[in-house]
Amino acid sequence: QVQLVESGGGLVQAGGSLRLSCVASRHTFRWIDMGWFRPAPGKEREFVVVSWSGGSTNYADSVKGRFTISRDNAETTVYLQMNSLKPEDTAVYYCAAQTSGNGYDSWGQGTQVTVSS
Repeated sequence: QVQLVESGGGLVQAGGSLRLSCVASRHTFRWIDMGWFRPAPGKEREFVVVSWSGGSTNYADSVKGRFTISRDNAETTVYLQMNSLKPEDTAVYYCAAQTSGNGYDSWGQGTQVTVSS
């Protein structure tokens, strides 16, 4: 497992932007798949985006074209750039790591994003 610390949440108007950061404690970060999740009605957590250790990414349809995930392996940090934010993006965003290939086994404490209309 790995310790994860998110930051960057806040209050923004619709159409605005925020960048979330998630710092991981593990030096083998470059081999870890990193994802972002948020709660959704009827679900504990909804997939938002993943950055695979091999370099590819995958986005939920609801955020495609608006959100961008990136990672700095030297800084063991993953970023989520969120543009064109909508009120329905309001949520606590959680950073997660998949270290063993058996699902996401490490979670951050979450950072609140609030988008006002």
